[in-house]
Amino acid sequence: MIISKLLNKLNAGKKIGITSVCSANKFVIEAAMKHAKKNKYNLLIESTSNQVDQFGGYTTMTPNAFVSYVYTIANKIEFPLDNLILGGDHLGPNVWRNIDSYKAMKNAEDQIAAYVSAGYTKIHLDTSFVLADDENNNGRLSAKTITERAARLCMVAEKVFKENSNTISKPIYVIGTDVPIPGGAIDNEEEIKLTTPEELEETIELSRKAFYTQGLEEAWDRVIAVVVQPGVEFSDSKVLPYSSEKNIGLKKKIESYKNIYFEAHSTDYQKNDDLIKMVEDHFAILKVGPWLTFAMREALFSLNLIENQIFKNKNSVEVSNLDKVLEVEMNKNPNYWKGHYKGTKDEIELAKIYSYSDRIRYYWSNKNVDASVEKMLSNLERVNISESLISQFLPNQYKELREGLIENNPRDFVQSKITEVLAVYQSATGGNIEK
Repeated sequence: MIISKLLNKLNAGKKIGITSVCSANKFVIEAAMKHAKKNKYNLLIESTSNQVDQFGGYTTMTPNAFVSYVYTIANKIEFPLDNLILGGDHLGPNVWRNIDSYKAMKNAEDQIAAYVSAGYTKIHLDTSFVLADDENNNGRLSAKTITERAARLCMVAEKVFKENSNTISKPIYVIGTDVPIPGGAIDNEEEIKLTTPEELEETIELSRKAFYTQGLEEAWDRVIAVVVQPGVEFSDSKVLPYSSEKNIGLKKKIESYKNIYFEAHSTDYQKNDDLIKMVEDHFAILKVGPWLTFAMREALFSLNLIENQIFKNKNSVEVSNLDKVLEVEMNKNPNYWKGHYKGTKDEIELAKIYSYSDRIRYYWSNKNVDASVEKMLSNLERVNISESLISQFLPNQYKELREGLIENNPRDFVQSKITEVLAVYQSATGGNIEK
């Protein structure tokens, strides 16, 4: 098992980790595969419970469909499937928080079953959300309830694995009772309550007890990480950096557990030095998502400006109007951004496009937006973009072009921008796991 190789190296005292690419975006996945292939490391791609589930999620893809989608991209660029790990993030009743616990947990069981049967091997069991009929203790469930529900979902995963053991690898698990909000949401450091060493110990011990009560001793040996809140967050306008000093207690406590490490959520936009410190402090899995599509959006908007410059006096060419198409689609369906931004109307309009939260990422799969992106790329592929224009709008890619590292191709520019982020994580994790 690929993840086991990572654990063996960690147990040998090597300060390495693995990057978890949490995105369903086609440009991001392709860029991640090309980067992993070029640099010879294994790639972990995760879909989140609200992106992909048995009903389709917001991407309209089931777990089987997502696996097929990822494999299609892999086959296109000849990425070896043996080097690919698929993970499910925040799997549990998250999406069904507004219904009673019986129905929500039944849906969560079906979700877990769909993920495991589709071939996902890294499973984040997240039962930390308060459901409609739960006793609300200031918005938090008891650690006992969370761990018992997680064990219940693990039972389903193990059952599916055993029924398909000839075709499915053994699942590995991530647990946690102090799980940060998916996607980043807090911009005030005072709002964040860091996980204490005592809470970490309680989570691990209650989880172990819940697993053993359900006869899941062997599955417990495949629990590789626990999610905590180390104070790493981002919002639409602010990034809260990692502090090693504030997490000394957590670091010492996790060292008392063999083969269990930390999984870090919401690490987007952290400085390279801080990501390195996180890996040194046993955050073996660094999850990144919005930062990747944020970088992609920067590239696409720069290309949109280049397109407008090249074709502004050519009536024979229909330009993409990407920025306008996005604005129309975001206003037509505001559910993914409305309520997430504060401020004046003008401030909200800017945040819709440029915020760290990157709520715009939900619209790239919209058929009209996707068609507009493809039209823009097609327009630019038909011309030779002048180096001076590339220098103006994509200076880093201009440098790479001049050095012969990329071609003068708009798709290469998009992937190069995404790779800038991936390179930060590769540096922090020590290159992930070598083949």
